[in-house]
Amino acid sequence: MCLILFALKTGPDHPLVIAANRDEFYGRPTAAAAPWPDAPHIVGGRDLREGGSWLGITLDGRWAAVTNFRDVSLPRSDAPSRGHLVGDFLRGDLSPADYVEQLRPSASSYNGFNLLVGDQRTVVWYSNRSDDHPLLAMPLPPGIYGLSNHLLDTPWPKIVRGKRELAKALAPGADPDAIMETLLDRTLADDADLPSTGIPLEQERALSALFIAGEAYGTRSSTVVLMRGDGRTTLVERAFHPVDGVEVNRHHLTIPA
Repeated sequence: MCLILFALKTGPDHPLVIAANRDEFYGRPTAAAAPWPDAPHIVGGRDLREGGSWLGITLDGRWAAVTNFRDVSLPRSDAPSRGHLVGDFLRGDLSPADYVEQLRPSASSYNGFNLLVGDQRTVVWYSNRSDDHPLLAMPLPPGIYGLSNHLLDTPWPKIVRGKRELAKALAPGADPDAIMETLLDRTLADDADLPSTGIPLEQERALSALFIAGEAYGTRSSTVVLMRGDGRTTLVERAFHPVDGVEVNRHHLTIPA
């Protein structure tokens, strides 16, 4: 994922709402959200090159999601796939906090990442690019959060706008279609508001939209997850055609706890 907006315990009916865009190179093979053949209790999309995932949930309410940390230094070609961090948590039974503590000693072997892991009680965020963030590896308090390719709640324009629009979409009730519209916003940020991450200005500008439509790289899918108070979960995923961003298919799944 390259954009994850989520509302944690902001209302009794939906203790967790996730709205996320997966941005990726169009040529990377991908499987749509579905139960995994080798682990049927896990539901999510699948990276068919490395076998990992960007966002997944389990039948008993565990979930995980990952984003890359934007780093202009040359990525390590021998680094393990960050998508396996999602699958490893979902396959196991460690609590979110215990999983992160187990991960810490090997975290530096990965290229930069942000990881969210949660269950029906707690959500923990961890990044291998920050050791002093006050929320690092700590259970998150209730609130609306945004995560892109920097640290949690870094006020990039897409995070500020996305959190604001998610709050509006939740105001009358958690409607998946209204939440999904938040993810489809192609508005580019003003140059004066762009972060400086070491990439060319034109590229920084193109990546500032919530929904990215580039020539070779862009938003491949948008996902909304609603975890209800009764333990059931709704997952809606929309996949898009490269470049023009036209929807090509949609999956709507209801997952019992």
